[in-house]
Amino acid sequence: MIDSLRVARVAAQAARDKKGQQVVILDIRKISLIADYFVITHGTSIPQVQAIAREVEEKVTALGEKLLRREGFDSARWILLDFGAVVVHVFMEEERKFYDLERLWGDAEVVEENGCSKA
Repeated sequence: MIDSLRVARVAAQAARDKKGQQVVILDIRKISLIADYFVITHGTSIPQVQAIAREVEEKVTALGEKLLRREGFDSARWILLDFGAVVVHVFMEEERKFYDLERLWGDAEVVEENGCSKA
């Protein structure tokens, strides 16, 4: 089994490689049982959001992680990629502002933001 933080960092880098905006890794281990980390980013167009999601899926599955669930790919307003211990959220900018997961999960530790480690 691959370290979940490594998976989150690979997902975050893949999002940045496709010009994902404001990439954040949240450590939710102390506040939730659903996953260890959330990776959150957004794009500025539907094709870009889909490209970010495809790149993340490709890079993370290349590590040997299995994609358990993908939701929202066709509409591409909010794509969720569930790798078990790591859940990746790729939004359109408006949806990211509306759902504001960073505020909703405000008790989570920010591990990485825009490529800069916080821990």
